[in-house]
Amino acid sequence: MTSFDALEVGVELPPLSRVVAREDVKAYADAGGDQNPLHLDDAFARSVGFDGIIAHGMFTMGHMAAAVVGWAGSGAEVQRITATCRSPVSMGETIVAGGRVRALDPAERTATVETWVTVDRDGNREFPIKRGEAVVGFP
Repeated sequence: MTSFDALEVGVELPPLSRVVAREDVKAYADAGGDQNPLHLDDAFARSVGFDGIIAHGMFTMGHMAAAVVGWAGSGAEVQRITATCRSPVSMGETIVAGGRVRALDPAERTATVETWVTVDRDGNREFPIKRGEAVVGFP
């Protein structure tokens, strides 16, 4: 568990990696009710310019949220989390969620964390999510 009293601005969250798998995207579609063929049908996804199905933006954001929750630990509460999905994520790609403490509010015992998700493509690091933010309250 992360201790609020030990936090400092600039502290980085440990990176959380995940390979995006077709089964996980299908399970996400079923759980969330988003059955858009862009996420489930390779032929349809190719017909609109992708190499195959892509993960839901909220799937990628959920991975980012998991990184924040794992870092904060039990007893902490994610009060708010925001993100803008900037680019698609394809099957087989490894997404890496990370973050950095941007501000601390001792009176409220909250940490504001800048968050992101990266993916390496053809030797370039891209940001499917950049400039996300989480506000985490600590006991």
